[in-house]
Amino acid sequence: MDRCVVLVDAGYLLGAAASLLAGEPSRSRITVDHAAVVAGLRERAELETGQPLLRIYWFDGAPDRVPQPEHRRLRVMPRVTVRLGALTRTDGRWAQKGVDAAMHAELSELARNRACSDVVLVTGDGDLLPGMMSAKEHGVAVHLWAVQAADGDYNQSEDLVAEADERRVLDREWITAAIRAREIPGACPPPGPRPEIAAILSAPLPETGGAAHEDRPGKNGAAPEPAAAESTHRDKSAPPGPAVPTPKDLADLGRSHAAPPPAAQPVPSATLRWSSEKGWTDRGPGADLPDTSGLPTLAQLTSAEQRWADREDDITAVSGDPYEVGQVFARRWIARLTDTGQLQQLSTHYPRVPHRIDGELLRYAARFGLLAHKDDQIDEHDRYAIRAGFWREVDARAVAEHAPAGE
Repeated sequence: MDRCVVLVDAGYLLGAAASLLAGEPSRSRITVDHAAVVAGLRERAELETGQPLLRIYWFDGAPDRVPQPEHRRLRVMPRVTVRLGALTRTDGRWAQKGVDAAMHAELSELARNRACSDVVLVTGDGDLLPGMMSAKEHGVAVHLWAVQAADGDYNQSEDLVAEADERRVLDREWITAAIRAREIPGACPPPGPRPEIAAILSAPLPETGGAAHEDRPGKNGAAPEPAAAESTHRDKSAPPGPAVPTPKDLADLGRSHAAPPPAAQPVPSATLRWSSEKGWTDRGPGADLPDTSGLPTLAQLTSAEQRWADREDDITAVSGDPYEVGQVFARRWIARLTDTGQLQQLSTHYPRVPHRIDGELLRYAARFGLLAHKDDQIDEHDRYAIRAGFWREVDARAVAEHAPAGE
């Protein structure tokens, strides 16, 4: 069959690109335009093989083989099929399992069924050598593509290089057409000014004894580093506390203030900022909890047709950034309200998301791989960003509702 097929080991392609552009193989150091990568692979494969493309197979690892946002975007693209192996953590390092075996099986099956005349392999792993040899025995021409190595040498198995019919290098110019090094000026900075996140991160933890922190935003309005904020209130000999206050920390802090503080030293409002999945955090002695029974959930406001459209939009248009996820959820909730007064009712709950809506918001975020275990800990920064995006969208819509006509 006079067609070409491209098999991509995403771990190799993106890891080698990160090494080339950012100096280390961590994929978190780069941003990838997957549509541009697919378009570039197709164009180059058809040019170099002289055959029309049948399909691009994208092989990657994912925790529990659950598709991540990038996989969901890729698998709805024309002529792209995603195959997932497992992503496991061993001795503090992430490793793919089953990706090489899946590539080997696909390569052998394509050759055996004469589904194509040319196969392009974007990989460097020598474990694919038997599959490459089998494909050649079935009359398939094997093209091996490498990513330009940062040190100028091969970053592929020598046996794989020797066995390939043709070999090409995806150079820096080709890589940078779709992949960029991510700018990381500090430790885990947010993508832009996030006042809500800055406020919550600047709140004192229970072990500080309730002393208020100053709001000291970082560069460009970024959140201050929690460790720096804590250092002014804690003895250097004391063991370090958690770097980011959790909802439980904030609830405990609220309960620790049995008597109101002096007027000159108010308790920061950020200390009672968020609800948790287990319920409301305590507002403090004598405070009344607002009634949330009249606020509908997004599920109650969404029809079957809208649910289908939402899912399609999640796959194709929502990037999976935590702040954006919170905004998208709030935008849908607001747009489907039948009683506009409920938007103002929700605004009165600021800065805490009503419990039922908060749980639904976090479950929605989990679809995008957020809130998963990262370095064996739940990523609290993602939670703050999700809720901050939610409130920013609610605030923008509430202000628009009350703006005088003509403004």
